[in-house]
Amino acid sequence: MLNLCHYRLVVVLQEKTYIYDSNSLSMLDTIATVPNLKGLCAFSPSLEGCFLALPASTAKGAVLVYNVMELQLHCEIDAHRSPLAAIALSSNGKYIATASEQGTIIRVHLVSEATKSYSFRRGTCPSTIFSLSFAPSLQLPDILVATSSSGSVHIFSLGFETNQRTKMSGSFLGSILPYPVNDVLDPAHHHVLHNAVSAGVRSYAVVRKVDKVADSSSSEIASCRAIISLIAYNGYFQEYTFTLNSQNESTWSLEREFNLVAVISGNAETS
Repeated sequence: MLNLCHYRLVVVLQEKTYIYDSNSLSMLDTIATVPNLKGLCAFSPSLEGCFLALPASTAKGAVLVYNVMELQLHCEIDAHRSPLAAIALSSNGKYIATASEQGTIIRVHLVSEATKSYSFRRGTCPSTIFSLSFAPSLQLPDILVATSSSGSVHIFSLGFETNQRTKMSGSFLGSILPYPVNDVLDPAHHHVLHNAVSAGVRSYAVVRKVDKVADSSSSEIASCRAIISLIAYNGYFQEYTFTLNSQNESTWSLEREFNLVAVISGNAETS
């Protein structure tokens, strides 16, 4: 797998990762890794946080974060008890999201301090997480999107999550449980689109754009609108509009859908 920014080219192989200078194509460093049969990796192209994330263990969900500009190990994060299934870095390199092979919990860590910021429960039954993707934000990413083998698309709201945490901490349950447990139990920041694709079909989703609408009577954000693109191995491409308001009410709207296999076949027949 290749990852590219203006200054670094990263090549990820099964047991080694190579760092190249993008301009001269000279090799700068070689990283020996644990067997990475799935080719898991994540890359943030920001110069202020140009990081590469790779699995650090085959027995547990540990992730290695490497600074490709300074050519040195930044940190190692123990995120899960089970081996990793998916990794994603925010575009600014500030946050890293991980999911294990169990697929029930998704965690977000602050890269600079290697500390956990969020824990999200996807579900109670095991499911394979196919993809994780942050919104393209220069500050705190507003949302994190995930796809799973259940055929569902999951959105976890980070921007609105602080208010939800505050509300729960005032309840009786919140008063007797620590924050990490609260995060897992609280479903308020989790929004699901069921049956987006057929169960078991591998799919990938990305957040293309996020717009915020401010409340005219205050400085608070009234709603968040995101464009989600989804592509599946059965050949379908879908684009959704996801809207979330300050009352934590969400809506999904399918804007476009194409069968890419049919389009390619049709073009081949007419050429």
